[in-house]
Amino acid sequence: MRRPDHPIVNRTITWGFVGLSLLATSFASFGQEPASASDYVSRAEYDKLKAEHEALKQEMDELKTAVRQMANGTVPAIPAEGPSTAKATSPEGKQLVTTTTAPAASDAVPIETSGPLATHSFSIVGDAEFQFGKISHQHGAFMFADFAPIFLFRGGDRILFEAGFDFTIQNNAPGSSGYATTLNLSFATIDYIINDYVTFTGGNMLLPLGTYSERSAGWLNKFPDAPLPRSVLPGNGIGVQLRGGIPLGEKGASLTYSGFVINGPGSMDGSGDAGQLDLGGNVGLTSDGKLTNNLHGGAGEGGRVAIFWPWKPQYDLEVGVSGMSSRYDNAGRQQYNAGVVDASLHLGPSVEVKGEYMNTWVGTDNAGTIRPRGWWVQGGYKLAGLKLGLPYLDKLELVGRYDTVNDALGTWTKRGTVGAVYYVTNTLWLEGDYEFTSNRGPNPAPDDSLLFQISYGF
Repeated sequence: MRRPDHPIVNRTITWGFVGLSLLATSFASFGQEPASASDYVSRAEYDKLKAEHEALKQEMDELKTAVRQMANGTVPAIPAEGPSTAKATSPEGKQLVTTTTAPAASDAVPIETSGPLATHSFSIVGDAEFQFGKISHQHGAFMFADFAPIFLFRGGDRILFEAGFDFTIQNNAPGSSGYATTLNLSFATIDYIINDYVTFTGGNMLLPLGTYSERSAGWLNKFPDAPLPRSVLPGNGIGVQLRGGIPLGEKGASLTYSGFVINGPGSMDGSGDAGQLDLGGNVGLTSDGKLTNNLHGGAGEGGRVAIFWPWKPQYDLEVGVSGMSSRYDNAGRQQYNAGVVDASLHLGPSVEVKGEYMNTWVGTDNAGTIRPRGWWVQGGYKLAGLKLGLPYLDKLELVGRYDTVNDALGTWTKRGTVGAVYYVTNTLWLEGDYEFTSNRGPNPAPDDSLLFQISYGF
């Protein structure tokens, strides 16, 4: 650590060397042969030398005091502006004055601030996935799955900003050659921490309908794709939100909550006909420059309430209920409603089970109220729980998932998935899965498929 320069120290050391040199010269003359008359010091010269010696002694005392203060970790006092004087008395009773100059303002030691400066930090995190896929009746191929950076900025103790993007590559075939790179803004929010129990969020938010949307980063999802029934729910929305948690007791249990107001879904053609619901398009201005609030009769409201209950380390249960409601057609007559129940269970470090059930009610002009719905459940077991002491097996987790969705337009899909995750590190995963798919209706999902994926979180 570089200590601050102090003008008193520098000046005193310089005068000290000069004074000591003069004293040494004077005292040395006592040991030499008798000098001539011209070598004697006059009374006036003697008095002047003595006065300078007294002034030097005073500055040496100041230097000692400054050194002691610096040794104790305190900043030496800075002389007031303007010249300071040191006085010495001659044998005739006259005062001899020596002048020292105050340090310049630029050399002064900075005064300690009255409080801590606002802290801020900026970082980039995120994830990336790379896949190889083989779908029944199709050729196998390497696929670039996703690159999803997240920008995080902290502007003090209460203000946070985050924005997430998804970069993907899309083949232009059929119809044209080459490929296109797409960029999507997944979310971008400003968070203000009001107190320990309430945080305000505004912007393009991941909606707390269940838990998957907020906890679905590629390297956190143990499967290469999302559960099928998530398609009946909006994943994000433009608006504001209040959220937080309240501790329950002293053993780690808590009640978490969130409430939001967003633009809500819209209609692709403006009507309330079945099949025209647009869950993700109501984000601001339309392509013709109109506000999307013109596309429906009111904003969408919703929220989630959940209880988290741990009963011992790494053993916990979370159960939540969430939902939302919004008008979605131009006339403002038709309503979209959704309800979700989610649960997550951990039994030690090796066992995890979680899932969601979602049901929606969509009013239509031509088919009455339809009910797109579905559910999914997945589980995983880390072989380290067997305590075999085999390094490669200890890094392996066996996973399975079952999901099903009914779009209420005539298509029902069921899918079972089995696979494994190999943890190269905590954030570098190798995943392999086989999906068994059963379809019924005019809009089937892909057939059975084999997928391999490399996921990396950073």
